[in-house]
Amino acid sequence: MIIYSKCIPGGRSVANVIIKRAPVVILDWDTRQKSRFEATDSNGAVVGIFLPRGSVVRGEDLLVGEDGSFLRVQAAAQPVLKITHCPHHGSPFDLTRAAYHLGNRHVPIELQADHLKIEPDHVLKAMLESMHMIVHSVEESFEPENGAYAGHHESASVHDHSHSHSHSNSHSHSNAPSHTHSVSSGHEHPASHTSSSHHPKDLAH
Repeated sequence: MIIYSKCIPGGRSVANVIIKRAPVVILDWDTRQKSRFEATDSNGAVVGIFLPRGSVVRGEDLLVGEDGSFLRVQAAAQPVLKITHCPHHGSPFDLTRAAYHLGNRHVPIELQADHLKIEPDHVLKAMLESMHMIVHSVEESFEPENGAYAGHHESASVHDHSHSHSHSNSHSHSNAPSHTHSVSSGHEHPASHTSSSHHPKDLAH
């Protein structure tokens, strides 16, 4: 069994032709937060992942084996709640409100321009629907934003930009007036469904 103990975020500095030739290992978010586990790659080989403690592996990362071989990580589709704003009872700004309330509960969140994703939770689902958010249970990859749970690794949903400018002028921003949404008893949301996911075997310490 080959042991992979180094991670190259996003396969940076490695030629695309080499990345495409590498076998793939498909992992869900729960597994990608672990630093030591076993998995089976696309060639059917059992591999061992033995990374520094606290490591988080993201989709499209490249793992380097003890023999110099590469292993490409793919984020598995898994049950998540996909959250969008309701066009009939609000605006896209409601996603910001939803992210704020979820963040106060220390919930891992994937942030996108037109939706949020969180792991399934019926209590949070009810809270979001009371805020007139549309919540679908779907199976998609999950790449939450950085937080204490994500260590030093960058989120795959955030582009890598470098900013060389410094701003000399200070800017003041006034807070926009807050507003509330009343809950309508006739506000319906699509039915949801859930499914199970497979977790690779943890390696013994």
